[in-house]
Amino acid sequence: MSSVLSDTTRAALIADLQALLGDRCTTNATQIEHHSHGESWHTPGEPDVVVFPTSTDEVSAVVRLANVHRAPIVPFGVGSSLEGHVNAIRGGISVDLTRMNRVLRVSAEDLDCQVEAGVTHRQLNKSLANTGLFFWVDPGADATIGGMAATRASGTTAVRYGTMREVVLGLTVVLADGRVIRTGGRARKSSAGYDLTRLFVGSEGTLGVMTEITLRLHGLPEAISAAVCHFETMEGAVSAVTTTMQLGIPVARIELLDELQVDAVNRYSRLSYPLKPTLFFEFHGTSQESASEHARTVQEIVSENGGTGFSWATTPEDRNKLWQARHSAFYAACALRPGYKAWTTDACVPISELAQCVLDTRRDVQASNLVAPLMGHVGDGNFHLIFVIDPDNAVEVAAAKDVNARLLRRALAVGGTCSGEHGVGIGKMDYLTDEHGAALDVMKAIKRTLDPGNLMNPGKMFDV
Repeated sequence: MSSVLSDTTRAALIADLQALLGDRCTTNATQIEHHSHGESWHTPGEPDVVVFPTSTDEVSAVVRLANVHRAPIVPFGVGSSLEGHVNAIRGGISVDLTRMNRVLRVSAEDLDCQVEAGVTHRQLNKSLANTGLFFWVDPGADATIGGMAATRASGTTAVRYGTMREVVLGLTVVLADGRVIRTGGRARKSSAGYDLTRLFVGSEGTLGVMTEITLRLHGLPEAISAAVCHFETMEGAVSAVTTTMQLGIPVARIELLDELQVDAVNRYSRLSYPLKPTLFFEFHGTSQESASEHARTVQEIVSENGGTGFSWATTPEDRNKLWQARHSAFYAACALRPGYKAWTTDACVPISELAQCVLDTRRDVQASNLVAPLMGHVGDGNFHLIFVIDPDNAVEVAAAKDVNARLLRRALAVGGTCSGEHGVGIGKMDYLTDEHGAALDVMKAIKRTLDPGNLMNPGKMFDV
């Protein structure tokens, strides 16, 4: 979809933004193209102009100008989103927050911090060095904290440390009319008023622009160990995960890779894992003894479910190598078909339904003849497919859409969700009615109240 702005309005908007921000307002073709898409397969949408504010006040001023010219506003971080959230499908202003990258406060005593929205999770952890604290939400890509909050991101450690829903304590938000509000606070609980923080976390830029985030931190564990093991069947691997979770063993990460994804990781990261369904584990403990005890219990469960080759990665170097290989899985999958496009999707189901959902999905993929590795944060019932397809091949695109639709409907049928962590954006809009029913009308009513002009990331999540 092209820009909703006329040539005259566009010119006036750009002139006003340049007067406000100077050279931090640009219509450079390279910048426009860069801000037209994230990592998703969805059709790019070019903004009319890109701005780089450096403060909440500047974001507020940009939003007020957008209101004057009726221009859409699309928040942008590092562009790692996977469902088209940052595509400016109706033109307007791409608000790039990456220059708002200050860590404003760290409180080791209270285990919290406050950051600007453009800080990435790796930047934050680098700033926490020597404090004994760590920010554990890790989506793989070095995403901004603002983008992670906007999509309610999680990642490999959510099984122990939670998602952005649990770790965001408070926000500074610029509303659609330019007003600045602050939600939540530093207290660990509150019964005072509506929980607006949870409303904005996961809103994908459709209700306001988050500029500052207060986060819960965790201490670094005294002992960390990791392990990898392989299974003859996918049933055995998923059964081991289910048993581990049902017994309440406090693992920090459980990651599943199918045979094709293992092959991709081997090629990309120069490893030599057996081409079998594979689990990656990580254990955190208050002592080496406690971490080892949990690991031994899981090793017994693995053995009972046909797992073999339970090998350890105890040094930081070996652990980093293991998890870097896992975090590179998306790019490893892309490398299976160089020059083609990756379309990644995800679903999340109750842990008791995980095995059947994974097995049925694998059968669909095999019947389709698509190249689509499967992996997931299976400790919390979340898994992904990465379709590596030719976007110009109508047969491949149709097959991928069919497998994706079957996966999402299967997840919803057992009480799951159409997205465990990627968000809705453009790609999952069609499934919200089935998931939320009449509650979707309430969401639309909130949208109309906070954004009556439909300027905040329009065309995402749902149409109003």
